Amino acid sequence: MTKSHIARLVCSTALLGSAVGCAAATAAAPAAHTVRPGESIQQAVDAAKTGDTIFLSPGTYHESVRITKSGLTLRGTGAGTVISPATKTSSNACAQAGSGICVEGTARRLVEDTTIESLTVSGFPKNGVWSAWTDGLTVRQVTADKNGQWGIGQEHATHSALLDNTARSSGNAGLYLANTATTAEAAALDTQGTVIARNRLQDNRVGVTLRRVRDLTVASNDFTANCAAVFVIGDENKPRGGALTVSDNFIHANNKLCPAAGRLPAIQGAGVVLSGVEDTQVTRNVITDNAGGSPYAGGVVLFKSMVGVPGERNRITGNTLKHNSPADLVNADKGKTNSLQGNTCRVSKPAGLC
Repeated sequence: MTKSHIARLVCSTALLGSAVGCAAATAAAPAAHTVRPGESIQQAVDAAKTGDTIFLSPGTYHESVRITKSGLTLRGTGAGTVISPATKTSSNACAQAGSGICVEGTARRLVEDTTIESLTVSGFPKNGVWSAWTDGLTVRQVTADKNGQWGIGQEHATHSALLDNTARSSGNAGLYLANTATTAEAAALDTQGTVIARNRLQDNRVGVTLRRVRDLTVASNDFTANCAAVFVIGDENKPRGGALTVSDNFIHANNKLCPAAGRLPAIQGAGVVLSGVEDTQVTRNVITDNAGGSPYAGGVVLFKSMVGVPGERNRITGNTLKHNSPADLVNADKGKTNSLQGNTCRVSKPAGLC
């Protein structure tokens, strides 16, 4: 007889107490752990159990935090709670990787239903918040400021919610979602309904980069002063990147100039760029005043992938575009099944798309 069978037998015996009493005895209630400046967040995380909340008092914490448990909440008090790099060398794996907060599971054991909210993570050489192999991760009301690579980045993540965050002055993307962050070829990841909403992306190389991912929504975000607002990247792998929606965003004056890097040329003035993806809908966005000399410049730009694969069945509809240069709509893709209809705009390349 297993322990769970024994427990149920004991709890059904009136002489030993009610079922409610047994439940209380066998399942501890969630606990709250309060951390103050000068104390260790990591120690509180290590001591916490599933369902617990770690409260961070206002102040600055010089450390990196690694979470490998499910069901934890790490909650600050808003802008007054700041996590910044340690002043001394740390053995923390997240610090060793150059990131501020890491939420990391494995292929066999995902970290589930963890929440990071109401804090600032700033000045890390790699990423502000990084996650891998997670399900149901929520990052909410986080300011990721001046981090060297990605403000908030994730790979192998499903059912994520990135809500009401500010990502600014990132060395690469403010928000970065990928099947894998390595250079390895792989099929696009089905994120199973990830939502990126109501975020402010400012002064990054790219506001949001979606690399080989599917089934997600980017909605009601504000993009400004980036080199590019949104990059949706796919290639010839099956399934391809795409099958997602970019809607109801305000994309304006993304005219920062970023030099060429890797396979990408210099970027400036790019609104929404679809590169080698399929079945993506770009709709009801307001896209204005994005201008530059980059091949990706323009309001909405369709472009073949890095390996020359055209996009398929992408739909650009119902957007309001104005004062984008060289054009509001740019179709530099050889795909024959893309649709650009019902948009309010003045200039397109080739002509006749408005």
